[in-house]
Amino acid sequence: MKKMSGKIIVIVAPSGSGKSTLITRLKKEFNELVESISFTTRPKRPGENEGKHYHFITVDEFKNKIKENDFLEWAEVHSNFYGTSKKFVQDMLNSGKNILFDLDTQGTDALKKNFGDVASSIFIAPPSIEELEKRLKARGTESEQVIKRRIENAKREMLRQDDYDYKVLNNDLEEAYNQLSKLFKKILGQ
Repeated sequence: MKKMSGKIIVIVAPSGSGKSTLITRLKKEFNELVESISFTTRPKRPGENEGKHYHFITVDEFKNKIKENDFLEWAEVHSNFYGTSKKFVQDMLNSGKNILFDLDTQGTDALKKNFGDVASSIFIAPPSIEELEKRLKARGTESEQVIKRRIENAKREMLRQDDYDYKVLNNDLEEAYNQLSKLFKKILGQ
C-alpha cells in the first residue's frame, strides 16, 4: 500500500444535532476538502441528488457490494444500510486529498480502527435530547415512529460523545461553527 498523505476528518453526531448545516458551511470555508459520499439504501429525501448527497442503491445492490468487499465500513442505521467505498478513500488519501466524513458512531469507529491518527473525529453534541427531538420534529421529513427511533439512537450515541478526538456543543450555531472552524485549521495544519 502506498504511503497516505491526505487526512480524514469525521463529523459524528446524532440526527438533528445541526451536523448537516455545519458541514455545509465548513465545505464553503475549506473548499479543498473532498466529501465522502456514502452508499445508502434509504429513500431519497426532497432536494437530495444522486452522487451529491448519497449514492442511492437497492438493498440487493448493497448486499452485493458487501460480498465484493467494496466497503471500508458499513452499517445498518435506522433500518437502512450505509457504506463507505474503500477504493474512493484510498485513492483520495494516496493523492494527498483531505476527506470529510459524516458518519455515525459505528462508521467512525471503523475509520479510526483502519486509519488511526490519519482520521480525526469530532462529535457534535446537541444541547439536550429534548432540543434534539424539537429539531427533528421541526424538519417535518420523518414520521413520528422514525423520530422516536432516531431519539433512542441519539441517546445511545450521546453516551459515546467523549470517545472521540474532539467534541463541540451545538447550543448556538455560530459558536459551534467557530469552534469547528478552529478545529479544522488545527487538524489540517493551517
